[in-house]
Amino acid sequence: MPTSADMVTLIRQLFNEHFGKAGLLVRSPGRINLIGEHTDYNLGFVLPAAIDKAIYIAIKKREDRQIRLVAGDLEQQCSSSLDALESSELQWPNYILGVVQKMIQAGYPLSGFEAVVMGDVPLGAGLSSSAAVECATAFALNSLFDLGLEKIQMVKLAQKAENEFVGVQCGIMDQFASMFGKKQHVIKLDCRSLEYAYMPFDSSDVRILLFDTGVKHSLASTEYNLRRQECEAGVAIIRKKFPQVQSLRDADLTMVEACLSDEDPKVYMRCKYMVEEIQRLQEACVDLQQHDLGSFGKKMFATHEGLSKLYEVSCPEADNLVKWVSEQPAVMGARMMGGGFGGCTLNIVRKEMADSLINTISDLFEKTYHYPLKTYTVSIDDGTSLIEN
Repeated sequence: MPTSADMVTLIRQLFNEHFGKAGLLVRSPGRINLIGEHTDYNLGFVLPAAIDKAIYIAIKKREDRQIRLVAGDLEQQCSSSLDALESSELQWPNYILGVVQKMIQAGYPLSGFEAVVMGDVPLGAGLSSSAAVECATAFALNSLFDLGLEKIQMVKLAQKAENEFVGVQCGIMDQFASMFGKKQHVIKLDCRSLEYAYMPFDSSDVRILLFDTGVKHSLASTEYNLRRQECEAGVAIIRKKFPQVQSLRDADLTMVEACLSDEDPKVYMRCKYMVEEIQRLQEACVDLQQHDLGSFGKKMFATHEGLSKLYEVSCPEADNLVKWVSEQPAVMGARMMGGGFGGCTLNIVRKEMADSLINTISDLFEKTYHYPLKTYTVSIDDGTSLIEN
């Protein structure tokens, strides 16, 4: 894998080839989420962290209203205009153009620009490369045009771009984690108030391994939005008896059992998982404050069980990966990560046993599925930043 310095050199060279010398260069990381999956759009808590794999954008102003984009990894180009922003069939430009549209709609003065985007965030692995592109774009445009935006304003614009331009009804977690990440810490984010606190995550004795199922998901698929609708349906039923419940954040298991156990079983299962997960995350934060990764890891396994059996967003490959590592003393905790239906499993592994674990699980995976297991080692890193101006 290229280092961060390699990526900077590569993107600078590519920009030079297409547009001459870049005006500025921004790095925005992917993210992992340790516990709290699908809780963001239910206004609960999440526990993400930025990682050392990132999207890089090199950018320069133009004197006209034209936008010229190059995706270095894909060797693709896209042209657009501030006066006619339309969705691209190529998909990747939409994460950039969506941010541009939201900035214009909010009244921020932009001119045309040229940009090259590339990165080392594995695509389709549940590491939110899309949010990283959006945050990189927002941060770069804010710096380039001296807009004076606060980080939280950029996060909200990036999320709005994904919701309204790309068409995925994601919560705010991915963009927030990419923008606000901090080394050796995870972020306890309250998705209702957007209050946040950094929780210590001492990784000196562990490694964070990602095992890629190789199953590609598309969060724009109907299943993601369907889960959201099922949760909203549960809230509407609970609210008839408990009017104070505005989201599943306000509900508890007693309410779920009383109001939903005789209703649509899918709605009951979704809401049961969600209420349990919101509670589990708060208990997991106590574990981190006490530096108890053993207890924390057990909660990760419980989260996977809920995502697989109650929320039904896992896949056989992820279920097997979690089952196999649960039988290995090297692994403190594991679960599927991301929106689901593919992507990676996240594993907290004792450092000295990590390499042998990779070999063991890779062999099992290839014998079972007849294709190789991709593995990634990530570390927790800082959020979106200006590399050079």
